[in-house]
Amino acid sequence: MAREYSLHTHTNPGPKIDFRAELNPQQYEAVVCPPGQALVIAGAGSGKTRTLIYRVAYLLANGVLPEQILLLTFTNKAAREMLERVQGLLSIETGRLWGGTFHSIGNRILRQHAERLDYRKGFSIMDREDQKDLLSTVITASGFDAGNFRFPKAEVVGDIISLSSNTGVSIQEIIAEKYPYFDEASESIRRLHELYCEKKSDTNCVDFDDLLALPTRLLMENEDLRERYQRQFEFVLVDEYQDTNQLQCEFIDAIVGTHGNLMAVGDDAQSIYSWRGADVRNILGFTHRYPRANTYKIETNYRSVPEVLALANAAIAPNRIQIRKELTAARKGKGLLPAVVPLDTPSGQAAFVAQRIHDLIDEGADLNEIAVIYRAHFHSLEIQLELTNRGIPFQITSGLRFFEQAHVKDVAAFMKFAVNRSDEVSFMRLVRLIPGIGGASATKLWSEWTRSDASKMEKLSGGFSTHLLKMKVPKKASSTWEQFGYTLDELLDTEGNPVPPASMIRSITKGVYEDYMKVKFNNYEQRVQDLDQLSAYSDRFTDTFEFLTQLALVSGVDTDENPTNSEQREKEAVTLTTGHQAKGLEWRSVFVVWLAEGMFPHKRALESGGDEALEEERRLFYVAVTRAKDELYLTYPVINHQARDGDVLQRPSRFLKDLPPELIEQWQVKSVY
Repeated sequence: MAREYSLHTHTNPGPKIDFRAELNPQQYEAVVCPPGQALVIAGAGSGKTRTLIYRVAYLLANGVLPEQILLLTFTNKAAREMLERVQGLLSIETGRLWGGTFHSIGNRILRQHAERLDYRKGFSIMDREDQKDLLSTVITASGFDAGNFRFPKAEVVGDIISLSSNTGVSIQEIIAEKYPYFDEASESIRRLHELYCEKKSDTNCVDFDDLLALPTRLLMENEDLRERYQRQFEFVLVDEYQDTNQLQCEFIDAIVGTHGNLMAVGDDAQSIYSWRGADVRNILGFTHRYPRANTYKIETNYRSVPEVLALANAAIAPNRIQIRKELTAARKGKGLLPAVVPLDTPSGQAAFVAQRIHDLIDEGADLNEIAVIYRAHFHSLEIQLELTNRGIPFQITSGLRFFEQAHVKDVAAFMKFAVNRSDEVSFMRLVRLIPGIGGASATKLWSEWTRSDASKMEKLSGGFSTHLLKMKVPKKASSTWEQFGYTLDELLDTEGNPVPPASMIRSITKGVYEDYMKVKFNNYEQRVQDLDQLSAYSDRFTDTFEFLTQLALVSGVDTDENPTNSEQREKEAVTLTTGHQAKGLEWRSVFVVWLAEGMFPHKRALESGGDEALEEERRLFYVAVTRAKDELYLTYPVINHQARDGDVLQRPSRFLKDLPPELIEQWQVKSVY
């Protein structure tokens, strides 16, 4: 359906905006671009949100009705804030404008036409917990054996289904690529998906992914609806286009049509979410998808000093597949060169970061203006310990504090019970990991254990299994119970004394817990890395009691720094975050740590051998360095102690080697830590 549209079709009595005076030349060109398709490449810190806001204001100021505009964002908060700022500019009520996330807009459409898909308008929307419960019901009713460590839990099945829905890739392909350890269950999971969809329909329920998948299907299968919404939404604007997945692109295509007015704003250099379905090819191939599209680049950065931007430009330059841009600084004056700082060990790296933070505070910096960025959550272990020991408050946006994570606490429960057979809390935690053992069964088992001689022995020289295997457990749990007993045996030597903590952690992980993590957690590989790092850290302790005491002391420190708590965010604290969580944020001083081969870039990207994976790692590095406003420190430990291999010499990240020497300052820090 061809459409022609001209601006100035209505009169807007609101206040006039001098767009040319309010915007820089590149922003202005994008904001006032003619109807049609436009791709706006907005570099880091270049005022992307401002450009979108003024584009909406420009359309409204030129007579476009609010209900003719659709603004798609990745958070409702972003849409709400944009519309509030537009309203502030024009004093126009923007409530009639359709603005929100893909899923919230999809829900509005689905509510109007649910009956065409055999749903009733009063359908329920399931959250993640509801989805898990419904999948559990389907798994149980279907007769699939989910009562062991070889079949994925409902939560993991839900993640597989979700990724398939959002990427358009079959469940079998998803499993082969990302969950190869479930290969034997692939057909069962595919069948579960069918049964799950039938159950949703029977119960008039939809899950979160359906809020986009079903409206897309509605529009693609019903020409009258497609034409209706294409007529209604004369102008469609999409924020963070580089983060769209296949399903989101199909939804946009259906809403816009071949000749509609579409503005996609984003930055291919900040596309870092392929692991959750985002596809950088959507933004890179935009002009192929829409051949008549014009491209606008916004390259003036308002965040960083020129020295940081010069490094950022050099950091992303080696990527072969990208839309080339050159960030230039709006800020004038000479800043500090980014510092590259090799340290002897991970502990030395943590000590340097903590000491430099102290120095920055003495120089007048606020803690809230300092961040430590890393590739993986386990990279923060030593830094968390060092900041805790020095009394430097911190908040973590990359997840829970290291020792508060479920898998770390699970492993600690094994260790605590091994050295203290009267530890009821640890016993109850570890036995409830076993399929078929719930709260009531665990309580009965604890009563039986406390009646046994083994619970009172100072040294359990005969091992755990001889005592545990005499206990009565549900039939469903028997094989795993036996496995647990043999794993606990490995935590004591022949005389009944605890083995060193590093050996304990390896035995627990390989003996039973790794299989549990595969079926329980969708980020299984990250959690394995956490436990490897915990094992390496524990290798400095020969006494298990001393190690467990250290864990308790660190875990006992005030842990109110919950990033979801707005009051805590107002407190003074250094931010610890992954590069993925740091996107969209900024700080005066930034430390990017663990810049060693296999760490950043991640070893998965190196082992896959694929250019796409490595280029995404480089984009993640680019995101990390562009968070810095004034000061940037790039660090790595030269030697990394690993529990299995001892001291391992680490090569600096290729991302550091790619940097021209004149753009950085090499620091040599004497090891006094």
